Amino acid sequence: MTRFDKVLVANRGEIALRVMRTCKRLGIRTVAVFSDADRGAPHALAADEAVHLGPSPAGQSYLVPEKLLAAARATGADAVHPGYGFLSENPEFAAACALAGLTFVGPGPEAVRLMGNKRQAKLRMIAAGVPCIPGYEGGEQSDEALAREAERIGLPIMVKAAAGGGGRGMRLVLAREGLTEAIRSARSEAENAFGNGELILEKAVVGARHVEIQVFADAHGAVVHLGERDCSVQRRHQKVVEECPSPAVDPALRAAMGEVAVTAARAIGYLGAGTIEFLLAPSGEFYFMEMNTRLQVEHPVTELVTGVDLVEWQLVVAAGGALPLAQRDIAQRGHAIEVRLCAEDPSQEFLPQTGRVLALALPSGEGLRLDHGLARGRETSPYYDSMQGKVIAHGVDREDARRRLVGALRRLTVLGVGTNKELLLQVLAHPTFASGAYDTGFVPAHFPKARLAQLGVPTPRQVAVAAAALFHQDAEVLRVSAGLSRALVNWNSAHPHPVSMRLAVRGTEHAVTLRPASADTYDVECAGELVRLQLELEGDALRYACEGTSGGAVVARDGAALWVDWGDAVHVFTDVTLAPRRAAGRVGDGRVLAPIDGKVLRVEVKPKDLVVKGQLLVVLEAMKMEFQLCADLDGVVEVVTVAPGAQVGARQLLVSVTATP
Repeated sequence: MTRFDKVLVANRGEIALRVMRTCKRLGIRTVAVFSDADRGAPHALAADEAVHLGPSPAGQSYLVPEKLLAAARATGADAVHPGYGFLSENPEFAAACALAGLTFVGPGPEAVRLMGNKRQAKLRMIAAGVPCIPGYEGGEQSDEALAREAERIGLPIMVKAAAGGGGRGMRLVLAREGLTEAIRSARSEAENAFGNGELILEKAVVGARHVEIQVFADAHGAVVHLGERDCSVQRRHQKVVEECPSPAVDPALRAAMGEVAVTAARAIGYLGAGTIEFLLAPSGEFYFMEMNTRLQVEHPVTELVTGVDLVEWQLVVAAGGALPLAQRDIAQRGHAIEVRLCAEDPSQEFLPQTGRVLALALPSGEGLRLDHGLARGRETSPYYDSMQGKVIAHGVDREDARRRLVGALRRLTVLGVGTNKELLLQVLAHPTFASGAYDTGFVPAHFPKARLAQLGVPTPRQVAVAAAALFHQDAEVLRVSAGLSRALVNWNSAHPHPVSMRLAVRGTEHAVTLRPASADTYDVECAGELVRLQLELEGDALRYACEGTSGGAVVARDGAALWVDWGDAVHVFTDVTLAPRRAAGRVGDGRVLAPIDGKVLRVEVKPKDLVVKGQLLVVLEAMKMEFQLCADLDGVVEVVTVAPGAQVGARQLLVSVTATP
């Protein structure tokens, strides 16, 4: 068996760090690659060598095969590990590595190409006898043909992009009226994301679970599976929580699904790590959906339950070695659950978030694992995926793992950039999830828009504490600048006067009246409730006592804004006391601004067009998601400042509409 001396990791962030961790344990030197946005990033600093690829957009750096191959040649790497995402499922890149004399740590280009197209993959699986969801995977791709086939299959159906994954180019159609638009929008998204607008149709399996099987194959004919993962908790067809084993799978079903997964891998002469994804119906029947020809984001739960390092197995197999274990020697022990920590705002339809990490606290303890690329002071870039890392807990059983994970998330603090932490905690605490009796409809059913909109809304008591903390911090700054002792904070020779403050949270203003009672004590009135608060601030640690109870939080100041992590939720309080008051019931102003740095995909209007409120004007892409920006009033388009393909910054004006009388 060939042994690698140096591996170039063609990825970034937590993905690259995960691969490097195993390489270093095995004594293999590593090469990192980085873009302008990732200068000084943890993955670049962790490697033995690092090579600059170029500008921040992935299309000009991480997704340019020639730059990656040049980096491998310059550093003398003998293998390339693609991680997951980016070029990990690009057959041309796998082939280019071989031509350059480099070992691609993954399957051969033929398997990647075949399974990267859902239509071709499904046809091959049907031929191999693998159960597949009834649908349409034909070559006739006109809108009319797809609509006709959808009628034949019967609603509800799923419209899916044949290329790519991650929920992009996927639409659920429940009624005939929405079919044409679903086909059109799925095709458009697929063309923009994957350069291929080919679609397939599948019968929607109501109440199904998303269960996938981890498979592994070597060059000596051995193919095994390492059990299943349940990935049914999803938003926008993208996974949020994963666990192993699945609460819905017993040993007999596991054996049956595993046997089918092995058959699927053998049918294409597979090599390395792969995942066969199934829909598991309430009846116990299961259907092939797709194969991912790479390591999965959720692979840690399999590793914790089986005790296997899947990256090590990848390296062994890529070097020509045999699988370390036979099927009979692979066993599951305990239970593991993983959550994806993403820089996004669930209350704003999961809008990606950017910003600089002001405070960072990472939990540790028995049964916990964190895979992340976070660092204090680092900017969260708009150029890449919104996932910042994963928190994984392993326990003797499912409830043990769930409780450990809840505790870990409450101790995890990331301030300066918004995350989905509060939603993750609410998902884990939900009775339906705790029972294990959930399916792919869990998030839409239990976390509709109305409930998501309540995430990030503070209680009056929390507003009061934040107001006192902001006032106290400012008083401390004055004390230090004046050279006074701490005991003289808030000292006044006259009777202390109440201070009126206005704090804004998520666009809502809260009126607060505050009166200092001593150096660290305040009487605060908010929403008709008067409380006495005693504060203690040391660095980013806040302790407070109120009416016989005490609590703690982690805080970070950013100008007029105070970030507060209470454990279960994070709020951002901005002091707008001196800012002009916003008019109540203000209507739209006709200006369409970019919500985040991104790329313009489509512009649907031109100057002098008449538009109505809610009409689509611009489609923007950022952090692997599409955002449809609509008119906020009826009127006439006055200005269009961008064209398709343009890179825009957050808050940049894209379209201006003048209201009609």
